Amino acid sequence: MTALEGYDESRSANFWAVLGRTCLVVFLICLGIIVIYPLLWMALNGFKSNAEIFGDPFALPQRLTWENYVAAWNRGVRNYVVASVIVTVASAICTVLISAWTAYGLTRSKMPGKPLFVGIVLGGLMLSPTVAVIPLVRMMQDLGLYNTYWALILLYTAFRIPFTTFLIRAYMLDLPRDLDEAATMDGASESQIFWRVILPLCKPIIVSCVILNVLFAWNEYLFAMIFTSGADVQTLPVGLTSIMAKHGTNYAVVFAAMTISALPIVITFFAAQRYFIRGLAEGIGK
Repeated sequence: MTALEGYDESRSANFWAVLGRTCLVVFLICLGIIVIYPLLWMALNGFKSNAEIFGDPFALPQRLTWENYVAAWNRGVRNYVVASVIVTVASAICTVLISAWTAYGLTRSKMPGKPLFVGIVLGGLMLSPTVAVIPLVRMMQDLGLYNTYWALILLYTAFRIPFTTFLIRAYMLDLPRDLDEAATMDGASESQIFWRVILPLCKPIIVSCVILNVLFAWNEYLFAMIFTSGADVQTLPVGLTSIMAKHGTNYAVVFAAMTISALPIVITFFAAQRYFIRGLAEGIGK
């Protein structure tokens, strides 16, 4: 091979590498536009009037005014946000803590019949929540929890534990057991090993699980609609439906309410996306 042929092959390889990177960048930009544009369009329509929305829904607002956002906030969104925050935070914390402790027992303990317990826990992934709605309604009524925050917190926690345990267990399986032995030799108890050694090492998957459970609880509609009937305990998905029913002709207020409901999740995801991606990649890939 001559020097000229080697130079041509090098130029060809560089050309295809640059072309591949360019296509990837263009694809990611297009994908980003597809994802971000509906959110941006929704937020901008919250600044318009009904006449502007019906006249040209894709045009920019003539003036930026917060009247629609204030109106949406005062027409019930404030109460729905409070209810959603309470239910989401409580259920996410309970789910992750119970699942982490369960995963620790399934990976680090020496209890007999461990594969059977693993199968029972992971078998919960095959249980459809809609199948158990009727008996759950009766159970919550008998317990006096119907139309309360506790009904949603308990249900969200119960139905998310199997999946969350699966993720955290997959992550814990790859942690070296030398850490447990060293902590035991230093006189640490099982609870101290869990809280001070294992749990800090599982920070990426813990953050990922928290975000996944927050997304689920924040957007869940079926249980929130069935197990709550009062406006003071309804979460955002159900509350937005009622706003659309009551103020359906004022689409600007509806768009403003939808933007308010989406904003906390968008901020949470972007703030913790580094841990979220790392935790899922390491947890599912093991």
